Amino acid sequence: MNSYKVLNKQVFSNGNYSIVPIRFEDRMDIMKWRNEQIYHLRQNKPLTLEDQEKYFNNVVAKLFDQEQPNQLLFSYLENGVCIGYGGLVHINWIDRNAEISFVMNTILEINDFQDNWINYLKIIEKVAFDDLKFHKIFTYAFDLRPHLYQALEKADFTKEAQLKEHCFFDGNYIDVVIHSKTNEVC
Repeated sequence: MNSYKVLNKQVFSNGNYSIVPIRFEDRMDIMKWRNEQIYHLRQNKPLTLEDQEKYFNNVVAKLFDQEQPNQLLFSYLENGVCIGYGGLVHINWIDRNAEISFVMNTILEINDFQDNWINYLKIIEKVAFDDLKFHKIFTYAFDLRPHLYQALEKADFTKEAQLKEHCFFDGNYIDVVIHSKTNEVC
């Protein structure tokens, strides 16, 4: 298993769910889910096998040894099986904050969307607040999935901003909604 030099702990769990440093073996599932869910991601074209290999070999592989990587990516597991991935991205080490990213197996979005999001948020908070001692974590979401905001609010995230007509999507300008949570201990 790869490990992040910057983390004191590598595996974070909640019941049968855990996150581990992103596994190379999960890259094809991740590519498939990203391509299926491209509509809500900051990705302008479907990923190819070549794109994914280059990304894992040239970007992801270098993150593990960095003192202050710009992102920490994890495989999200249920009983050891990868059902999603995400992490802390756009990390700001000076201000001690990061954006949360998360993409789950597309099949799980129908019946288990909210449960997986809430569970993932509980786990990623352990990384951000307990291990890294960050001050704040946040989501940056295209205003396309209102059920996401319900999950965030159930996990005690607060709607912080709505950027009006911030992104061009499918021929229209849409809003971006930002939810955040502050570390009460720091």
